[in-house]
Amino acid sequence: MTARPNVTITKRDEWVAVCKLSDIVPDTGVCALVHGRQVALFRLHDDSVYAIDNLDPFSKANVLSRGIVGDMKGELVVASPIYKQHFNLLTGQCLEDADVRVAAHAARVDGDTVSVKIN
Repeated sequence: MTARPNVTITKRDEWVAVCKLSDIVPDTGVCALVHGRQVALFRLHDDSVYAIDNLDPFSKANVLSRGIVGDMKGELVVASPIYKQHFNLLTGQCLEDADVRVAAHAARVDGDTVSVKIN
């Protein structure tokens, strides 16, 4: 009989540690695979972190983590690197099209560990 590796199974509503805060350059994003889902994580200059789905609904490419982080009319956003639509980092709402949004997820920093909870 083959031994099975120790695997920790987490529930979708549990926090999942994905990387160290120091792994993310301020004002940029990275992609993490959480429960089989690509999540774009963003670190701002004040070390706050935000998480939204990485899939750009317009281009159908997993690229939002490579977008430009900024402020648009007082909202924290990421601009898609493909067609440049802006997505609110708190809600996932597209600023250019009210009918489009990506899922936003809870993100936190504990010490130097960044964790995400899929909503």
